[in-house]
Amino acid sequence: MRDAELCFATATELVRRIRARELSAAEVMEAHLAQIDRVNPKVNAIVTLVPDQATAAAIACDEALARGDKVGPLHGLPIAHKDLVLTKGIRTTYGSPLFKDFVPDQDALIVERLKKAGAVTVGKTNTPEFGAGSQTYNEVFGETLNPYDTTKTCGGSSGGAAVALACGMIPIADGSDTGGSLRNPASFCNVVGFRTSPGRVPVWPSRVSWSPTSVQGPMARTVQDTALLLSAIAGPDPRSPISIAEPGERFREPLDRDFKGVRVAWGCDLGGLPVDRRVTEAIDSQRGVFETLGCIIEEREPDFQDADRVFKIFRGWAREIAHGETLKNQRDQLKETMVWDIEQGVRLSGPEIGWAEAKRTEIFHRIGRFMETYEFMVFPVSQVPPFDVKQRYVTEIDGVKMDAFIDWMKSCYYITVTGHPAISVPCGFTPEGLPVGLQIVGRYRDDFGVLQLAHAFEQATGAWKRRPPVAA
Repeated sequence: MRDAELCFATATELVRRIRARELSAAEVMEAHLAQIDRVNPKVNAIVTLVPDQATAAAIACDEALARGDKVGPLHGLPIAHKDLVLTKGIRTTYGSPLFKDFVPDQDALIVERLKKAGAVTVGKTNTPEFGAGSQTYNEVFGETLNPYDTTKTCGGSSGGAAVALACGMIPIADGSDTGGSLRNPASFCNVVGFRTSPGRVPVWPSRVSWSPTSVQGPMARTVQDTALLLSAIAGPDPRSPISIAEPGERFREPLDRDFKGVRVAWGCDLGGLPVDRRVTEAIDSQRGVFETLGCIIEEREPDFQDADRVFKIFRGWAREIAHGETLKNQRDQLKETMVWDIEQGVRLSGPEIGWAEAKRTEIFHRIGRFMETYEFMVFPVSQVPPFDVKQRYVTEIDGVKMDAFIDWMKSCYYITVTGHPAISVPCGFTPEGLPVGLQIVGRYRDDFGVLQLAHAFEQATGAWKRRPPVAA
């Protein structure tokens, strides 16, 4: 295979061919490192690169196969880790000048699992400072650019991961999602980002291990590859008290399914949120695809009352726990929006947190009752298409002013509050050629069902096959 074919082959195909020894892991790594060398300077997605280490590890993968060793489901696949997760011996900056030279002496649990599954680390992907905000820029590495239009943002906070995938620099990537950080950049970059059920991918280390607000999850160019990656990182771990007992192997089962008669709630604006017309048009144009699949589509939306305030309380609470001391001692080295984030937690009272917990429970049951009728819900991922990379966040949508720097992501973080799994799958493009993702939300802990419907939609549309100009 030519290098370009290798770099845009699916992860599933690469693994099959490496295992069959039709390709060597070293060949696959060489092609991807060449792609990084050629394309990354144009988009700034991978910010720390370890080519010698990656090449040596790929050669070791080939040697293991030659010995007949038992190998994992991701054996020989290049991967880059989000620069928020610990990587032993590899710089981890969190996008902050405070950690610009920090090299951990341990791996995060998700990295442990990826290594055990045979994935080969090539480096780290860019993220906003401490993952705050859905626009990938920081004072350590600068901006990551959208590969479909380098004057636009790639979203965030898993922005570097989404761009690296879109450009064929890696076939799989890990990310994390509090208010949309897996889903938003996937939407902006024409790849797949899956906010899994809380506990599906156990998170360690974490100072808020009981919280369902922030999750880690998989990203890839196809739903099948996303499921393959999830199979390696899902499953219980005693270090995560909310981890789900179901083993990850489930996600290597076939995704094919008959959707005849499956009821889907079609929501345009999640109860009155402003949504850019170009996003609405791109999503509405695909409604017929679900009908062709046999789904019964009804224009219905559940009641998301109080979801905005609940999300902001729990987001602020977690920020204060993680970064309260930094705010006290090094405030001048934090970006303005990060200061705002932490201060939301500093100002919280016990009764406010109690109110939010009670309301979160109420919302969970309200959505559960709604989804007794509908197996899935379909919404926009982002309320806007990719915007100017120099604009740090959206301040107005369709004439409606945003009160806070995260308000333009309500279409994602309302779903966060519910605790349900949600995926961003490529849907189409605006008239300007900018990607738009469609958000599929499933029933409580039905991650597999979400993957099945997303896979069926993807196979019917083929939107994911359109490559960005910078990678041509």
